[in-house]
Amino acid sequence: MSDSETKRHHRPIRSFVIRGARMTLRQQKGWDLLWPKQGCAVENGMLNYDERFGEHSEVVLEIGFGMGDSLAEMAANNPDTGFIGVEVHRPGVGAILCAMDEMSLDNICLFCEDANDVLAHCIPDASLDRVQLYFPDPWHKARHHKRRLVQPEFAQKIRQKLKVGGTFHMATDWENYAEHMMEVMSAAEGYENISGDGQYTPRPDYRPTTKFERRGERLGHGVWDLIFKRTS
Repeated sequence: MSDSETKRHHRPIRSFVIRGARMTLRQQKGWDLLWPKQGCAVENGMLNYDERFGEHSEVVLEIGFGMGDSLAEMAANNPDTGFIGVEVHRPGVGAILCAMDEMSLDNICLFCEDANDVLAHCIPDASLDRVQLYFPDPWHKARHHKRRLVQPEFAQKIRQKLKVGGTFHMATDWENYAEHMMEVMSAAEGYENISGDGQYTPRPDYRPTTKFERRGERLGHGVWDLIFKRTS
């Protein structure tokens, strides 16, 4: 096997898939004007939460915030909480930057990077109160299930960054992926399902519903929330 073939076979699971990144004028303006102030980079190393957020009660990491509507809403509703948002699609980053400016939000810092790199190089161990993974790519074809982000190794990466007692909150509108998440997390060392073995959790008040989610509910699509607590 050649070196290039070996690299392909051992390529780590990424937290995203790029499917186009054309920005609107508004999104581009948000990126150009606000990214230098609000953006974070992996190359800058570990975050200092006190320097970034000032006094805060909790720190929450959201992986893959899409266009950022729900993340901005959570930040507005919880001004004493520091939010770290990770998203690789520049249109989504540009959109939330505009929202942050319009809503005068200063409790969000943003990464336009792969979440695995952010976790490894920027998030101190045992420092997060909650990690949020809402509606990740379901990779619905069976032959692609290995590409799903929620895997045993990823669960332990998240556990390492959570405080003991902190939670990993996942949500999906694909029942098969919900079942996959439940299987992986139920077997993961150092976690406990807050709703009991094998049980899904009603959507907590802090997770806003998105336009996409509301549209799915009107069409009869289900949504499954899972919340697992770090126990050790």
